[in-house]
Amino acid sequence: MSLLRSLTLRQLQIFVTAARHASFVRTAEELHLTQPAVSMQIKQLEGVVGLPLFERVGRTLALTETGDRLLHHASRILGEVKDAEDGLQGLKGIDRGSITIGMISTAKYFVPRLLAEYTKRYPGVDVHIAEGNREKLLRMLQDNVIDLAVMGRPPVELDAISEPIATHPHVLVAAISHPLQAAERFDLQELRHETFLLREPGSGTRTVAEQMFRNHLFTPAKAVTLGSNETIKQAVMAGMGISLLSLHTLSLELRTREIAILDVAGTPIDRVWHIVHMRSKRLSPASEVCRSFVLEHAAPYLQERYLGLMRHHAPPQARTATPPPA
Repeated sequence: MSLLRSLTLRQLQIFVTAARHASFVRTAEELHLTQPAVSMQIKQLEGVVGLPLFERVGRTLALTETGDRLLHHASRILGEVKDAEDGLQGLKGIDRGSITIGMISTAKYFVPRLLAEYTKRYPGVDVHIAEGNREKLLRMLQDNVIDLAVMGRPPVELDAISEPIATHPHVLVAAISHPLQAAERFDLQELRHETFLLREPGSGTRTVAEQMFRNHLFTPAKAVTLGSNETIKQAVMAGMGISLLSLHTLSLELRTREIAILDVAGTPIDRVWHIVHMRSKRLSPASEVCRSFVLEHAAPYLQERYLGLMRHHAPPQARTATPPPA
């Protein structure tokens, strides 16, 4: 039986959504369907393909090898349909259509605020945000699931256009009771007996921390891996250890003085935020305007929001007269 004659775009949409949520219940909620309707559509699609697409592993719903292969193609098909829709909407002007922007987890502390300003200017554009680790974002770019992505390291693995949008400083942080929280420009070796709290291998923040260790010929006494910036911040505040984190994740904790920045020589470590899209992708007029908006406004926004915090939390002699932003 020909797939072209038998499957429908609606079935592919349901399948891709189910694969993303790993749940028929959440798929039904998102697509405003009943759970039996979702199950029926997936069963019909499996009948067309001739092989199961999902399997139960305990209580978890997981893709089979067939499902994983189909997901790649289904995502690209739906992405092409979205491109066609956006292109037609683009004929009506830059303030129509939809945009899907992917971002790594660290970027969630500022990207939604930027996009909120964009949507105020262009209320007719529907903006969708997809969050994931670097590997997931690369796959979404390849599969045409997202139009643009905000990430740290440029994706040299892909034939993509990557443009710098802002400086991305990383700082060493500790509990406010840490004995070195007021010390000036001390060497990283002073922290050799400390526990370092790190993100999972492969994350951008973990990569920066490991590069710092190599540059300083430094080996921490103990390293603990935690799965998110929020978990690490809570652990730092509780005195479990110290960590290298993006300054852009720390606005609330610095303003409320719940975390201290350690003035270690060689920090902050500056990296760069990038906005990325596939070279082969023809951006819709709305996507082009959004890309230009982020390129223009990201750096001034981040500087205004965070530069004062850095100065305010420096040791007394290193501070300037500039107060932190309100």
